[in-house]
Amino acid sequence: MLAEGFWDNQELAQKTTKEISAVKRIIQEWNAVHSLYEEALTLVELLEEAADTGLEAELESLLPKLQKVVDDLELSSLLSGEYDGNNAILTIHPGAGGTESQDWASMLLRMYSRWAEDQDYTVEVLDYQPGEEAGLKDATLLIKGPNAYGYLKSEKGVHRLVRISPFDSSGRRHTSFSSVEVLPEIDDDVSIEINPDDLRVDTYRASGAGGQHVNKTDSAIRITHLPTGIVVQCQSERSQHANREAALKILRARLLERQMEEKRAKMESLKGQQQDIAWGSQIRSYVFCPYTLVKDHRSNVEVGNVEGVMDGDLAPFIEGFLKLKQ
Repeated sequence: MLAEGFWDNQELAQKTTKEISAVKRIIQEWNAVHSLYEEALTLVELLEEAADTGLEAELESLLPKLQKVVDDLELSSLLSGEYDGNNAILTIHPGAGGTESQDWASMLLRMYSRWAEDQDYTVEVLDYQPGEEAGLKDATLLIKGPNAYGYLKSEKGVHRLVRISPFDSSGRRHTSFSSVEVLPEIDDDVSIEINPDDLRVDTYRASGAGGQHVNKTDSAIRITHLPTGIVVQCQSERSQHANREAALKILRARLLERQMEEKRAKMESLKGQQQDIAWGSQIRSYVFCPYTLVKDHRSNVEVGNVEGVMDGDLAPFIEGFLKLKQ
């Protein structure tokens, strides 16, 4: 990076610095494990020489930290996909069921936002269409952080909820569905050609939270890619230009996904097999009643703490999925 002329080629320089950052992150993760291991080993040796309740307490508090960094390192070692290190574009679509499924979609939005916060990732709301009574009709998040796509690709599919409905005056149990789509954010150096003549760009007034500006200007953008019929939209920014750039990022990701599907010449691909957002197609079930259980139907991982999962504790399911793929 200090070499003469390094920054003359901005694209190459940015790609190189990104690769350097990835290597530094791996080294930092290993150093964190090694440092805690050495500290624990020292405490064990001291305890062998002389019993000390203070040292025992220090060791007991250190071991969970060591276990966590080891687990994190093991999990990141399972990521081997070409785009696993990229940021993730996550979209939530409620299924049939009106208010019930739209409320479930908003619960999933909160769950993924909490998970991202726990990972120290940044979350940007690219698009949000509120439901008529509650919840949401559609929402798209850009989740920025190391390996965001590699981890979140495990969430791609239909999610099923069973609970006593807060919208049913009779207190009956309801089943709701929402689908989650996850795409990698594609770097500018990836060759995805978009012909401007193939695009239909519509502007509209943004909805939902955002203050007076959002409600008074046609800043939101909807782009239709005419050859494929892919439609993307964004309303998170304050200008049409910024929303257009964000929408084009989503479009490039979806076109890359389509390109990969064509190369593989089979249905199994980044997006996976298309399924109805309904019974029998779910990848995971979240049961709030008559018992509490979250079960992933691919890896068979089960967690009884539903509240913890809804607060963003997705590690068991992500790990189970990645190990299954390995």
